[in-house]
Order: sequence, then C-alpha cells, then structure tokens
Amino acid sequence: MENKLYVSMSPHIHSGDSISRKMWDVIIALIPALLVSLYFFGLGSLLVTSVSIASCVLFEYLIGRFLLKQESSIRDGSAILTGLLLAFNLPSNLPLWIVAIGALVAIGMAKMSFGGLGNNIFNPALVGRVFLLISFPQQMTSWPLPKALNLNYLDAATGATPLSFMKSGRLDRLPDTLDMFIGNTGGSIGEVATVALILGGLFLLIRKVISWHIPVSILLTVYIFTGILRIASPELYADPLSHMLTGGLMLGAVFMATDYVTSPMVKKGQVIYGVGIGIITVCIRVFGSYPEGVSFAILMMNGVTPLINAYCKPKRFGEVK
Repeated sequence: MENKLYVSMSPHIHSGDSISRKMWDVIIALIPALLVSLYFFGLGSLLVTSVSIASCVLFEYLIGRFLLKQESSIRDGSAILTGLLLAFNLPSNLPLWIVAIGALVAIGMAKMSFGGLGNNIFNPALVGRVFLLISFPQQMTSWPLPKALNLNYLDAATGATPLSFMKSGRLDRLPDTLDMFIGNTGGSIGEVATVALILGGLFLLIRKVISWHIPVSILLTVYIFTGILRIASPELYADPLSHMLTGGLMLGAVFMATDYVTSPMVKKGQVIYGVGIGIITVCIRVFGSYPEGVSFAILMMNGVTPLINAYCKPKRFGEVK
C-alpha cells in the first residue's frame, strides 16, 4: 500500500502576520505621541528623535554587516522602533552625541550582542535609556518646559516635572489633570501625552498586536497601590490619577512592557509580570531616591520573565489535564 503520510516542517498554517507588520503597527501607534511632542517641545524633539532613529538603524546595519556577517535586518522596522522608543524616553534638550551613545548601547549591547531581534533578554530602548541615566544624570534629568512649537534646542527653559513635585511633597504644585492628560507638562519627549499614548494603545489592541493583560495589570496595580497610600496619608502622597498621568507609566505599560521578546508568553504569566512592574514602579517612585521607576521596573521584570515562563507553561496540544 502506498504511503501517503507526509511530514513537513511547521508552520502548517500561516496567519498573514509578520515581524515587519507588527513593528510598523507599533510605529504607527506612536505617531500621535510624536506629533504632540513636536508641538510642545519643537525643534528639540525633532532633532533627538531623528538622531536616535538614524543612529539605531546605522548601528544595526554596521554590526550585522561587518561583525555578525549576516543579512541586514533593518528592513523589518525593529531598529526604527527601538530608535523611536529610545527618543521617547529622553529629554528634548539632550546633546545629540549622548543620544548616539544611547543608540549604540541599545542596539549594540542590548540587542545585537545577544544575536539580534528575538534573542535579547532586556528591552533595548530601556537599556539605552538607563545607561544614559546612570552615565549622564545631569543631562538626563534636565527637563525642558513645554512651549508650543519651540525653536530653541539646547537653550530651552527647564523646570521640575510632576513626578519631581510628588517626590518633594509639593503636591500643590502639580499641574491640573487636563494639562497632564494632553501633555502640557515637563518630561521626556514621548511620555507626557497620555491621551496620544492611549489612542496608540487602542490601535494596537484593535490590530491585535498586543493584548490587554500586561497594560491593564500594570495600571490597575499602580492605581490600587497609590490609592491605598493616598487614603493612608493624603497630605503626603499624590492621588492615583496623577500617578497614572505622569512620567513614563503609560508609555511603559502600553509600548515597552508588551515587547514580545522580553515579556511572558501566556496570559497568566503576563498578569504576574504586569503586577510585578506596577509594584516595583510605585516602590521606587514613593520610597526610592529617584522620582521615576517604570524603566527599572520593566527591566527587572524582563529578567524574571524566564522564571515566569517556566512556572506558567502553556498546556500542550492534546493534553487532558
């Protein structure tokens, strides 16, 4: 009898998705926040973002072409996305040579040294940001104040951010909720416009690029934790809504923590991962010496992701229990 059983390599069904499509969907989702940053921070935002993207693309090409001796991967959009996310975590008056260093660390150390896309342990953009924060603390914590279509770059007026007011206990100096919602506050380029980040997140949910588990678990944990602190001592701790609308919380929850490579695979693990990020973020913001903790929290939970995946293993196909 003729053997009609053929065995072929997976995948057997193609969904039509691709790495490139996912990357460009995220880039498109970040455009509203980019436009808001260009409005409030002007020339500085344009320069920092352009140099960050160009540097990431250049370093990925050079490292892949001449060091790893592999086919260029810059067409998949991942280098552009890394550059955009790195820029979103930087102040708009940061010297451009420092931006280039951050791009080299993000691409060279955090991504390509592990073998490129899909192999990195930590989020590359956040590694670049934290490296710059440790290496250049003065430049990285000099926050330009928002000014519509500002053409000043290095000479932009600087001031305290809402998180700085929270840290120092000057809650009466916090901007009103509307200003924090639309991005009319000091901070990094892409973290201030909460409304634009929410719109981008909804786009990604509709396109099924991300699921709700990580963002919701992070935001809900921060809201509950800071709400308890607020009830315990309202004169000392800011209200939960202010925490939600300030700093890099929304950017981190929607666009950084949801990175496929560095986050858990199954839904249960993603909730554990998100709760961990939320708790660490609040602990650093409230009890630590640095006013912001989202970047550190995500990187710490990136390191725990293999353990979460080991604990929350997906059910095998055909398994009864």
